[in-house]
Amino acid sequence: MSAAAASIKGFDASALRSDFPALQQEVNGQPLIYLDNAATTQKPQSVIDALSHYYSHDNSNVHRGAHTLSDRATLAFEDARKKVVQFINASSTKEVLWTRGTTESINLVASSYARSVLKKGDRILVSAMEHHSNIVPWQLAAQACGAEVVPIPVSENGELELEAYKVLLDERVKLVAVGHVSNALGTVNPVKEITELAHKAGAKVLIDGAQGVPHFDVDVQALDCDFYAFSGHKMYAPTGIGVLYGKESLLEQMPPYHGGGEMIKTVSFEGTTFNELPFKFEAGTPNIGGAVALAAAVDYLQALDRTALAAHEAALMQYAHDKAGQFDGLKRIGCAKTIAGAFSFLLEGVHPADVGMLLDQQGIAVRTGDHCAQPIMKQFGIPGTVRASFALYNTFEDIDALFAGLAKAKTFLL
Repeated sequence: MSAAAASIKGFDASALRSDFPALQQEVNGQPLIYLDNAATTQKPQSVIDALSHYYSHDNSNVHRGAHTLSDRATLAFEDARKKVVQFINASSTKEVLWTRGTTESINLVASSYARSVLKKGDRILVSAMEHHSNIVPWQLAAQACGAEVVPIPVSENGELELEAYKVLLDERVKLVAVGHVSNALGTVNPVKEITELAHKAGAKVLIDGAQGVPHFDVDVQALDCDFYAFSGHKMYAPTGIGVLYGKESLLEQMPPYHGGGEMIKTVSFEGTTFNELPFKFEAGTPNIGGAVALAAAVDYLQALDRTALAAHEAALMQYAHDKAGQFDGLKRIGCAKTIAGAFSFLLEGVHPADVGMLLDQQGIAVRTGDHCAQPIMKQFGIPGTVRASFALYNTFEDIDALFAGLAKAKTFLL
């Protein structure tokens, strides 16, 4: 094992694996090696227990009940919001909105903020490496307003071209949308610098943090971004729950996204008045259990040494890159200087789907395809990649197993 694979002081991924029930199984007669974390992470028992406890003991609707269960549910639900405020260092609970995930968070901003400020001739800048969820909502908003979505170029190494970005930033740009970390390439974007440059040009900034929050601390005030979106299921919480952070001054100006219960103060056929933040954007019965379980995921992450966790994941990535350099016929896709989470590659002469199938037969879970990032795949002239993506419970032995599996797949396919 290389020096990059040395144990990280204060962090033992092997010990943490026992916290995750789904990892304690065999797939196709082999111990599960789960390397599809950029798609969704496995859940620790504490998160599963939090969800189960809510439905077993506290299940009730929130905010309006006049009984004990509703009081307990409301307290747990709003305590979860407070934990998220602390987790990302928002200014107050007014700035943290519950959504179904990153996709809905971005759609909320595109539908409410963008459509209310855009006019004909305005521009939205979106990096060329984005997930479709950070492209399509802006296209819909732009089409409705006569605005234009303009891609920020990406280099052949998979890095955003900052000089080209600076040139694009003119008075026409009203909003910049960029991922904190690329789900397809693993590129970590310089989002603080991107934000500073946008603000100097008078533009607002939304950061897609779906792939950022699981891997390192996020401080929205330090970033000074206007919006930050992320999903629970990428950070060891359940699916169907997510967060939109927005600066209070912007959220106050924005019209409601959905109409219904909870987001109103008064309703009559003569007119309706809307609730205060954050409830103005939370129509209907929310995913209460999901929020409670997301808080448990925050607790789980916060109990770890996040610096050591980041160092462990960086060492995993370096180890994978070292082994890739020694593997004939393997081509990395995305070679940015700073990468987190995702290791994308191709085997010469082999379709990614075939590689994924043969790895699955060996109990190794990866993802294949375009990863909902067709524009960057088109730029690279490829249909997709094989993507191994890492989480806190992955080990160097997992990477050894991946490359052993690739060697077997290569023998079979070539």
